[in-house]
Amino acid sequence: MNASPRTLTIEVLRYRPEQEQAPVLQRYEVPFSDDMSVLQGLQHIKDELDGTLSFRWSCRMAICGSCGMMINGVPRLACHTFLREFHPGTLRVEALAHFPIERDLVIVMDDFMAKLARIKPWIIPAQPRALAEGEHLQTPAELEAYEQFSGCINCLLCYAACPQYGLDDRFIGPAAVALLHRYNLDSRDAGKTQRMPLVHAEEGVFNCTAVGYCSEVCPKHVDPANAVNLNKTESAKDYFLRFLAPKGAAP
Repeated sequence: MNASPRTLTIEVLRYRPEQEQAPVLQRYEVPFSDDMSVLQGLQHIKDELDGTLSFRWSCRMAICGSCGMMINGVPRLACHTFLREFHPGTLRVEALAHFPIERDLVIVMDDFMAKLARIKPWIIPAQPRALAEGEHLQTPAELEAYEQFSGCINCLLCYAACPQYGLDDRFIGPAAVALLHRYNLDSRDAGKTQRMPLVHAEEGVFNCTAVGYCSEVCPKHVDPANAVNLNKTESAKDYFLRFLAPKGAAP
């Protein structure tokens, strides 16, 4: 006879604004195998136990960043985390910290999307270039300069891990700074002077308290904490270079 399937108790933070004034925990018993991810556990709940459960997901391969959530208090991708890690205990799944909850595990991303637009995450060329002139060529060394910082998938785990963003959501935040840095380092880009005022600003990099947890939870090893620290150096350098500029010259 086959052994009974193992089950795991999953506590899910539920918030349905039409019926609850505040989020509440709901428990489910989920059968699982060693190759089942937390995302698959949530899909089992939605498909078999409670069709009202809401959460975001898309690729199931740690590429899209949609399924970021708090998993036993740690910001992780649900598709990249396995149920076997938590057996025989209880698994708690909650919406990402520091963001308003729209419904259940779905957060409101408006603040991050506004920050993303502010850093101008696109190549700003020095001169207009017609298609007939061909592509902007780049050497392997020039690619290597920014490649690490180009891996961000906008999963927002770093924001959920950032205590400073939790205290003050005006802070531009780790992912936005990492993407800003990615474009500033790109040899094809000439938009650094447009982006640096945001780096210098009150809500910019010096708001960071150098905890470094953002880099620890990053599933793509982008190292946003390093991007923030490098831009602190860039900001300080810009400040002191103003005193070396000829009198009357533009800063």
